[in-house]
Amino acid sequence: MISNYTGLLKEYDLKVTPQRVAIVEELYLNGHMNIDDLYKKLLTKFPSISLATIYKNINAMLEKVFLSEVKIPNTKSVFELVKTEHAHLVCSSCGNIEDITLNVSSVLEEVNSLSKFKIDSTNLVLTGLCSHCNK
Repeated sequence: MISNYTGLLKEYDLKVTPQRVAIVEELYLNGHMNIDDLYKKLLTKFPSISLATIYKNINAMLEKVFLSEVKIPNTKSVFELVKTEHAHLVCSSCGNIEDITLNVSSVLEEVNSLSKFKIDSTNLVLTGLCSHCNK
């Protein structure tokens, strides 16, 4: 699978480094991660890696639109690999984050019909209780 991560990085014109491959692998396996959790995971593979290195790599991947930042109210942003259009369901009890396929374009069309506000990006986060916490 590592060769696939290498190919993905090259596809987005990103230099392939062991640290970048590890970041992509962790995000692929875990879905959504904040910088602190990513740092803890990468320390096991690269004991000398710095937080600055992770930030630098994340920022490079954000610039190439390889990763996206999900801003969740009252918590640290999480990062994910860029995927098809979707929204996020965040459990306000356990913090679990799930993707939900949603036609965000229809929401934008409705906003455009109700307002003259020009939207240049979306980050739809819905909060509530996951099925586990709702029991």
